[in-house]
Amino acid sequence: MFNPLKKTYSYTDKLLFRFLQKNFLFESLEERELAEFLPFLHLRTYKRNEVIFFRNDPSQALYLIKSGEVTLNLDIEDKFEDLTTLGVADSFGDNALIEGSFRINNAVCSSDTADIYVIATNNILEIFESHIIIRAKIMTAMVEYNNKFSLNLFRAYQESFGFFDLGRAYRNI
Repeated sequence: MFNPLKKTYSYTDKLLFRFLQKNFLFESLEERELAEFLPFLHLRTYKRNEVIFFRNDPSQALYLIKSGEVTLNLDIEDKFEDLTTLGVADSFGDNALIEGSFRINNAVCSSDTADIYVIATNNILEIFESHIIIRAKIMTAMVEYNNKFSLNLFRAYQESFGFFDLGRAYRNI
């Protein structure tokens, strides 16, 4: 049945909702919840080898890749070790969901160009403060993601036959 009081969204909004829902952070959000982010999505274009952020920078935004690729890497004594390459609908800089946090790696555009949506931390925290259900859904997604990451880390540790001291990961938590 048609509800004349129900909010309607434009075709462009609906396309953006479908894009956002491809990302693990936003996949469980309903259209009305996703709409809260629309005013805060800023599209930026980066060129090959352009640094998006450096390790130890303040975490001031969450990034979602619309097109192109981004490589996350670590710099250790003037050398760079690539951790992963991300593509369409992937997010990075997720620690921006934690107020006052700092980047733990570098993010560099690794394709000719990359179009990336940027959402400022203060806007995310604003949404979280006024929409507790959105906050709960996104934080649940983060915990599930971190659980998968930890399982992968433990598997890699097992396969390396103790190549590094995993106990160091639990110090000072």
